[in-house]
Amino acid sequence: MGKAKSSSRKSALLQRNRDPQHGLKVTVGIIIALLFLIPIIWMLFVSLKPDGYSTTNPLDWFMPPYTFENYTNIIEDTLILRWVWNSLIVGVITTILTLIITALAAFAISQMKFRFKKIIFVFFLLGLMIPGEATIIPLYEIVKNLGLIDSYAGLILPMIASPLGVIILKSFFDGVPKEIIESAVMDGCSHFKLFYKIVLPLAKPALAAIAIFTFIGSWNNFLWPYLSILSETLYTLPVGLPVFNSAYSQAYVLPMTANAVASIPVIIVFLIFEKQIVKGISFTGIKG
Repeated sequence: MGKAKSSSRKSALLQRNRDPQHGLKVTVGIIIALLFLIPIIWMLFVSLKPDGYSTTNPLDWFMPPYTFENYTNIIEDTLILRWVWNSLIVGVITTILTLIITALAAFAISQMKFRFKKIIFVFFLLGLMIPGEATIIPLYEIVKNLGLIDSYAGLILPMIASPLGVIILKSFFDGVPKEIIESAVMDGCSHFKLFYKIVLPLAKPALAAIAIFTFIGSWNNFLWPYLSILSETLYTLPVGLPVFNSAYSQAYVLPMTANAVASIPVIIVFLIFEKQIVKGISFTGIKG
């Protein structure tokens, strides 16, 4: 094991030495990383300032005094934690239901024989060409007629249809060796058993990619929650934060504190699942 690690390190060093632009690439990467990190760092420093603090010198935002009183006030006097919880609940349930529905639909189209299968798949492809905003009005009317406006169900159910997820999983299921499918069928394996015990475990990379982007899309979704939710207690973060920030148009500290509280869970999740997110992005880039 030690020899293998040392040889891999040597090969990596040799590869770096062979690349004359390695230093330039690293420098550009650091600059881009700083461009993304500076607003986050500035937000955290501003959130630690006393309420009502103002200055014309940008560097003063990074200097003392600091206080955590803003965080206490935001958590105790606003619904920000409730909005974080709502976003989390909606995101998790939407992701789980999307994975179940897209996996079943993709398996049926890929591995089962029935009439009009190709035509149905064409409809999924057409679903990618229609912007979500174009379906908002009929979707709102359907949810309204079902009595789901201003409810968790009204937030979640319209968002679980994912044509892209079906297409990604269908292409992945098509790549499963036919010998495995045929041997399982010859052993008396049912369609559901074939799906659950053979095909689905092989599709973990694709499922992880779809789960990541479904959750991110649900967490950042603004338009549909804004239209379908009337109660402040059911707001998600993309809707609740602008409502809160609108009351502090001339102030920076409390809005930045609210944004920091809302961002911290996402940053923690990203740090924990960083490898899975990068793999998901690379997977969809290759397979999609």
